[in-house]
Order: sequence, then C-alpha cells, then structure tokens
Amino acid sequence: MAILLSIGDELALGQTVDTNTAFMAAGLAERGVMTRMHLTVADEHAALAAAFRQAVRLEAASPDPAPGLVIASGGLGPTEDDLTREALAEAMGVGLGTDEEALAAVRSFFSGIGKAMPPRNEIQAQKPIGSRFLPNPHGTAPGIHAVIEGVNVFVTPGVPREMRAMFSDAILPLAVPDDDGGGVLVTSKVATFGMGESDVSQRLAAIMARGRNPTVGTTVAAGYCSVRLRAEAASGREARAMLEAVAGEVEAALGPVCFGRDEETLENATVTLLLEKGLTVTTAESCTGGLVSEMLTRVPGSSGCCRGGWVTYDNAMKSAELGVAAATLAQHGAVSAEVVKEMAEGAREHARCDFGIALSGVAGPGGGTQEKPVGTVWIALAGGAGVRAWRGRFRGDRATVRDRAAKCALQLLRLRVLGEDTRSIQWLQPEAP
Repeated sequence: MAILLSIGDELALGQTVDTNTAFMAAGLAERGVMTRMHLTVADEHAALAAAFRQAVRLEAASPDPAPGLVIASGGLGPTEDDLTREALAEAMGVGLGTDEEALAAVRSFFSGIGKAMPPRNEIQAQKPIGSRFLPNPHGTAPGIHAVIEGVNVFVTPGVPREMRAMFSDAILPLAVPDDDGGGVLVTSKVATFGMGESDVSQRLAAIMARGRNPTVGTTVAAGYCSVRLRAEAASGREARAMLEAVAGEVEAALGPVCFGRDEETLENATVTLLLEKGLTVTTAESCTGGLVSEMLTRVPGSSGCCRGGWVTYDNAMKSAELGVAAATLAQHGAVSAEVVKEMAEGAREHARCDFGIALSGVAGPGGGTQEKPVGTVWIALAGGAGVRAWRGRFRGDRATVRDRAAKCALQLLRLRVLGEDTRSIQWLQPEAP
C-alpha cells in the first residue's frame, strides 16, 4: 500500500491539474502496489509537516507486511514557497544539512549555461539529516529518500518530466523491486452511455460484491458510466485473463449501452462501426451548433463516413438549406419531432448518404416554455428503417445540455446501425406513434 502527496498552492487551489499522482499510482499498480490515499497540500510549512506525519503514521500502522511507502512530489525548488525539505525535516525531528557533492553539482549546472549560481539555489543542496539524495538527470533539484518509523518516504520535484524519470529510475527499483514476489495489479474499464449508474449497479450486483477478485466498481463523468475493473494476480498475463473474463460478463449483463473498453470514446466507436459497415452519415444541427459533426470528425479517418453537415440555427435556414416546410415550422415550432425529422431527411437527401442526424432544442439558459422547458431537445435519425424522432430532457447548464444531446445522437446512430433497441438510452423518449 502507498500514500501519495501532491504539493503546491496551484494544485490546492485548482489552478493546475495534478497529473503526477496519476502517473505514480499507475506505475505502482503495475507492480502490485495499491495506492490507498492521495493528499493535496498547499505550500504551507505546518500543513506539509502534518501531512508527512499523518501519512507515515497510517503506513506504519498498516497490517501489510511490506514496508510502508509515502511518495511526495513538489516543493523542492529554490523559491521562498518551496518548503517540502524543511517540512520533511520537521516530521523527522531533525535539521537540514548541506551536501557538498550536491552543491557542486548545482554550481556545475549553472556554470554549464554560463551563469553564476544564485545564492538561493544553495538550498537545493540541503536535505534532512539522515536522508539521502536521489539523482535528477533533468534538473537542479535532487530528490530525497528518508526512512521514518520503518516507512520509506520519497520526495521528487513537481516538474512532471523530472518526477517521471526519478520515479521510474530511482524510486521504483528501491521501493518495489521487480522480484519482490508481490504480484501485479492490472486495471481496465468498460465504457457505457445511456444507462444510469443505479441501473448499471443493479444489473451487475452479483459481480460487484466486495471481496471479489477482480473487483468491479462504477464511476460517472460527463454522462458516461464507466465500469472499472481491477485484478490482482501473480503475473500480468493471469491478471489480464481475469479482466477479460469479467469484462465479458459486464458486457453481457449491460448489452449495447457498452461501447468500448479502456480509452475508447463514443465517437471513435461510432465512426469505427460506420467504416466497418461501409455506411455514411450527415448532420443537421440547431441548438448543438455543429457539436455532433465536430465529435465525429475528431476521429482520424472519419472522412470515410462523414459527408458533411449543416448548422441551421435560424428557421429560414432550416427551410432554405434543408427543405423544412414553412407550414411545419409554423404549426409545430422549431423544437419538435416534425421539424427534426424533416431536417434529418433533408440533410440525408442533399448529402446522398445512408443516415441523417438532426437536433433542435432549448439549450438555455433562457427560451424555455411550460411545454418545452430548458433542456428539451428533439433528435431525429433518418435512414435504415425510415425516420424517427426522440425527445430528450437534459438537466444542467447550456454546455451540459448540448453535450448530452450530442452524445445521445451518436449513441442512437450506433444502436440503429447495430440493429439494437434504442430504449436503453434513459434520457430519451420516442415520439408517440
């Protein structure tokens, strides 16, 4: 087990996204070490010292027979707010000492670029008494390795390039040798769209029971529900075989709402399917302003299935470009099943392709009515078995409404091509027959 600390005001304030702990946690997992806690700490001496003490205390008390492990990144620079070395020294109950060899290395670095070493950089040659330095091939700040109450504590610079080299080349070999016999931990995920987390969990209840290996859990982000899998085994091959088996169980239980594994995206899955089937698509968008088309064309090779598209925000443009009848607009309004169906058919006919997708709605924050409140979006799909429309009701701000509507359109297209039931998309209600 391990605890990771991310250090810096910019991280604590949310100004910078922390990628260091994700990299380290993944690297530890590959060697069978589970990270049980991430702590983000501001550049404040007392908070940093307390964080080191807390992490060491938790690791020292762990029933895991392997030595405890704490890895921190950040705060080893030469500026006034780089306080990690002082805080670690306080947690160890010692002072700082200057390493003459490290000091010479810092001076040599500056000499190599034709500059004198600023006096403040001398602090980068200081470390808690009783600790040792770790080499930094990409910068002036060496890392630190200390042992506190039997727990290995490592500190790396916060610069990702420097941290990654130090973690891979110095920390992993010391903390988790390849031949430690601890096995490996491998992760994967099955990505879904259209089914809520509670429904997913209910269908997977039997394989989500705690204490199983592989473990199965769910997370939700940006409308997607991801089923996360983790297997522990003696070898990577064995762990991957275990994951493959349970991923198959997940896909069998959830059906076509599953669109991919690991880093597969919905747009990539949709484009890949269209290319495999030799099918083409075009788009006609109002409230989404070209978002569906943009998502499709993110995928390399999408020119083989995406013919083009229209953004017809104005009603006159819907009629002039797509052939939507003025009478249809007058009778039903732009946000209606009737209008999006004519948009989808018009786009498909003009582009001479297999499918046409159309969307029109009220993305907000204003413009809603009692009959058509903010978040109402009609989506139509023309091609295959004729043209059909679905009404979506989405919650959230304007960006969220547009995003969920566009993703629903892609999932509708994908399910139609597969010949699957579209009722699995919980946000959509088909038009009345």
